[in-house]
Formats: sequence, C-alpha cells, structure tokens
Amino acid sequence: MDHQQQLSRRERQIMTLVYSRGEASATDVWEDLPNPPSRTAVRTMLRILEDKGLLRHHKRGREFVYQPVQARSDAGRSALGSVVQTFFDGSLEQAVAAHLADPSTEFSDDELRRLASLVRKARQAEKKS
Repeated sequence: MDHQQQLSRRERQIMTLVYSRGEASATDVWEDLPNPPSRTAVRTMLRILEDKGLLRHHKRGREFVYQPVQARSDAGRSALGSVVQTFFDGSLEQAVAAHLADPSTEFSDDELRRLASLVRKARQAEKKS
C-alpha cells in the first residue's frame, strides 16, 4: 500500500495523528489538527483516507473511530522505499550519505553505536546467504 506520495499535507497530518493515538474519531482529529478545517472537511478527509486503503473504521457510540490499516513501521518502510527509489535511484547508500551530509543531522553516541551494530548484523546476514 504505497500511497504516501499521493497524500496531501493535511492527509499526512491526519495519518500522523491517527498513528500517534492508535485510533481516532473525527472529533479527535479535528481537536488535534493545527488550524483545523471544518468538522465536515475532517470527516471527508478521513473517508478519503479510508477509500485510499490507509484507514478503516468501526463504530463507537454514534461516532466512527478510525484506525490505520498498516502498522506504522510497515507504512514507514514502504514510504522510505519510495523515497529511496524516487530520489536516490534505489540506492540506500546514497540516501544515507545525503542524510549524514546534512549539517542539521545530529547523532548521539548511542545512536551511532546502534547504527554500527545494524551494519554489522547486515554484513553477517549477507555472509550467511
């Protein structure tokens, strides 16, 4: 379900809110959105996101409560794959190099250790296959 590049800014904001809450009603989304549009517009956007296959709903009392269809990590991997493919010709190395070259990128010592560990594990997995 690779719909991330097809989302408007507002749709991405709504998906972020729903992911952070786990589930959300239109009222929840409307209350949490910065400079929210009308409640009707929020309900319409939630239905559009459902039509795109990103959300599903169930009823709670009189309200529809929306949940993501995909786990956040799965959606993130899909979105990252699209970014790497679109902007870096499918090269993860180029994408990581661009991120590391950004002067605003900061890593703690713990993050760098974890990244080094991930690289070691990837090398070990490569040797086994």
